[in-house]
This record gives sequence, C-alpha cells and structure tokens, in this order.
Amino acid sequence: MNPLTSVKGSLITGFVLAIAFAVLAVDGGWNELGLARWLHIISGITWIGLLYYFNAVQIPALADAAADKGGPGGAGIAKYVAPRALLWFRWSAVATWLTGAWYLLRAGNFAGAFTLGMTGDEFSAYQFVIGVGAWLGTIMLWNVWGLIWPNQKKVLGIVAATDEQKAKARKVAMLASRTNFVLSIPMLMCMAGAMHGVAF
Repeated sequence: MNPLTSVKGSLITGFVLAIAFAVLAVDGGWNELGLARWLHIISGITWIGLLYYFNAVQIPALADAAADKGGPGGAGIAKYVAPRALLWFRWSAVATWLTGAWYLLRAGNFAGAFTLGMTGDEFSAYQFVIGVGAWLGTIMLWNVWGLIWPNQKKVLGIVAATDEQKAKARKVAMLASRTNFVLSIPMLMCMAGAMHGVAF
C-alpha cells in the first residue's frame, strides 16, 4: 500500500524519515530539547497554517458563497471541511502549547518566560521576548477553546441553536479567529526573535 494515499500514512512516513535523519545526524546522543522544539514547530505550523486558512481562505469564501444566490452555497465546506479542519486546529493548538511549555520547562525558562524575564536577579531579554510570545500563544489557545470552538459547534449544528444564536455564534467565532490571526503575527516574531533577534 502506498503511504501517500492517506493522511495517516503520509504523517507516519514523514515522522519515520525525520527520525531516521535525526538518528544519522546525532553525534552526542538523545536531545530532549531538540525533540521538544521540533514537535513544537510541527504542531505550531499545523495550528497557525489552519488559522491562516480559516481567515484568508474559508471565511471570505463562505461570504462569497452566501452572496452568490445561484451558486452551490457553502454547505459542502460547513459539512465536510470545517469540522475536520477544526478538529486539527483545536488539537494542534493544544499540542503547540504543551510542547512549548515542555521546551521552556526543560530549558529552565518556563517561570522566567511567563513573568517576562523578571524572576531572576537580572532582567532577561530572552525570557521577555519568548514570554511575550508564550503569553500571546496562551491567549490564542484560550480563544480556540473558549470562544472559537464552542461557537463553531453552534454554527455547524453540532450543538442545537436557533438561527439568531447561530448568527451571534458566527460573529463571535469570526472575531476570535480574526483576533488570533492578528496576534499570531507578533507571536511568531517573538518566537523566532527570541533565538535570532527581533531587530529588523
């Protein structure tokens, strides 16, 4: 069976290849921080990629579909695409936060990051920058589980709701998603900038 014919097969193949490359390249043994960083990046790309898909593609496409009176409408997206995308979206958000916390804990920076570099005797610029990113990511995670998902369940008919409740839920979910879209830009700058410098 060709592993490229399924999502599961493709993911397994990708992970097997990555692990094989890591084993070939390892010259000092196990690197837990490297594993945590790698998993954080993979889950983060999945989460933010879907966030960008929702905001740059799906929301505008559904608005166009609703405005097109003679067109097919957005039922196919709402029935088949959105629930699957939201499943990956919400769990990749959790995985991103947990792997980021794992990395910060094992590197000895968790408390420093969440106190924005002010826990030690001296201010830590690294902990401040990574901490701003971590706080933005935490707010975004809360938006996913506290606002976007509960309201999307109403919009998609997973939870019973009146038309009025669905309209309100659609607006709340969209605004929370758009907030995450905005916050992702400085969050990504902080995550990359903590290690590589935020100066342009």
